[in-house]
Amino acid sequence: MPRVGLTQEKIVREAASVADEVGLEQLTLAAVAKRCGVSLPGLYKHIEGLNSVKRDIAVLAVREMTRAMAAAVAGLSGRHALRALAAAYRDYATAYPGRYIASVRAPAPGDVEHTEVSDQAIGIIQAALQGYDLERADLIHAIRMLRIACHGISSLEAEGAFGLPESLDVTFDRLVNALDADFRHS
Repeated sequence: MPRVGLTQEKIVREAASVADEVGLEQLTLAAVAKRCGVSLPGLYKHIEGLNSVKRDIAVLAVREMTRAMAAAVAGLSGRHALRALAAAYRDYATAYPGRYIASVRAPAPGDVEHTEVSDQAIGIIQAALQGYDLERADLIHAIRMLRIACHGISSLEAEGAFGLPESLDVTFDRLVNALDADFRHS
């Protein structure tokens, strides 16, 4: 019998917190069970397994990130929206590293929920980039370029890969400026 008060949503939130602390690849169901105050067999009454928990963390992360990006770009367009969007992306990746890593994988074929939340995220990014008046193909390239840039800096920053003394924030600003210049001339 499932433990009263323990829901799949609570398990996923606790698992996401553990993933943020130890890394997504080091996430174990034993650690999640301990965090939830149940035995490992007791946890299995609520979940299918580690892969399903990681998938649910991905959906949670995409939802959270979409909300953060939407709030950041509200009322903005063009360069200002791009800056706010990039900053929200980087801030989320920095604050929630385990969740963020879960979010970068494309949804599995047939996973309707994951596809829907991913489409919502793309919709926020598309809306934020509308001020650039890009054709469809150029918009897709712009979305990819933005994601590549933000993922690259966030991933490298998380690994402590920037040891030179110059400010990483200045580098990030220059990267966003380069994207802005490209998008304005596409």
